[in-house]
Amino acid sequence: MKKAVHFGAGNIGRGFIGEILAANDFSIQFVDVNEAIINALNERHSYEIEIAEDGKRHVAVSNVSGINNRLNSEAVVEAIAQADIITTAIGPNILPFIAELIAKGIMQRRQLGVTQAVDVLACENMIGGSQFLLEEVSKYLSEEDLAYLDTYVGFPNAAVDRIVPAQSHEDPLFVVVEPFNEWVVETSRMKNPGLRLEGIHYEADLEPFIERKLFSVNSGHATSAYTGAHAGAKTILEALQLPEVKEQLEAVLAEIRSLLVAKWNFDLTELEAYHQVIISRFENPYIVDDVVRVARTPIRKLGFDERFIRPIRELKERGLAYDNLLKTVAYVFKYKDAQDEQSNQLQMMLSENNLEKVVADVTSLDDQDLIQEIVDSINALN
Repeated sequence: MKKAVHFGAGNIGRGFIGEILAANDFSIQFVDVNEAIINALNERHSYEIEIAEDGKRHVAVSNVSGINNRLNSEAVVEAIAQADIITTAIGPNILPFIAELIAKGIMQRRQLGVTQAVDVLACENMIGGSQFLLEEVSKYLSEEDLAYLDTYVGFPNAAVDRIVPAQSHEDPLFVVVEPFNEWVVETSRMKNPGLRLEGIHYEADLEPFIERKLFSVNSGHATSAYTGAHAGAKTILEALQLPEVKEQLEAVLAEIRSLLVAKWNFDLTELEAYHQVIISRFENPYIVDDVVRVARTPIRKLGFDERFIRPIRELKERGLAYDNLLKTVAYVFKYKDAQDEQSNQLQMMLSENNLEKVVADVTSLDDQDLIQEIVDSINALN
């Protein structure tokens, strides 16, 4: 049986990555600091996933175990030294904190004379996640280790897509997921191209597919959340039952389509079908996805290369319309959640500075015309 090491035993790790790896006959060692989950994995060596659809079928995942990297980092290094594949689903901000462990695992592979190539896939909501992780890992490696890595360790970028809402169950391992999933891996950076998994789509150039996902699913989901919050909705399903929210989502996705067609030459009809599938996923009656979960960290979501500002910039460069994206950005600036640190931080910034400065600081834009367009869009909501 092939061996996988997966960083992140949360809902995405267990409910998506774990399911695909197990279906491909991998034993999986989950690495996490959550003692309850790690202990449960080691006690039971299996868990169940529920698919949020008619019938609510269950999928069993077995041959699993856990390692607490805070308490037993040596075991993580040993696991990496023996792994056939290494994956992550921990969040972009956490990647630097696991880099040293991965580096030590690579060092041990070299010291043991392992010549079986291995790929490290960062399955995160970011563009170039694996390459970012490679940069962090490389900081801990000697020239000799780097030469070994260059030959035997790949960091192919990946795009992943599955809605796994926030949830709580008596069983800490049980997780409910939507039926849809998509995992795309970049072949050009693979060092072990012979290892291809069922349920994963392989592409030489991943960037079009990452942007299609981020600008469609992430931008669309967030649009539903912020527009829904402005309208008083508490869940995404409730939000999309409001005509003004559904219309705003459809209008934003139309602008996204115009960018994806212009930039990557996607087929418009296929994109329209893809976006209808996305909307149907957001409207899944078996998934209760809170607006506050999807709308959290608004400052991050307003970043220069994030789901709103990047497509706006690129649409403007091409002379294409982005009015509805601007309106969504205005909703983000107006969003308030007393339980969210970034929401509070953003509202404090707005109370202490003029609007132009806050827009420029949060978005990192230096295009004064675009900054003014965003300011005008925010003011139009008053």
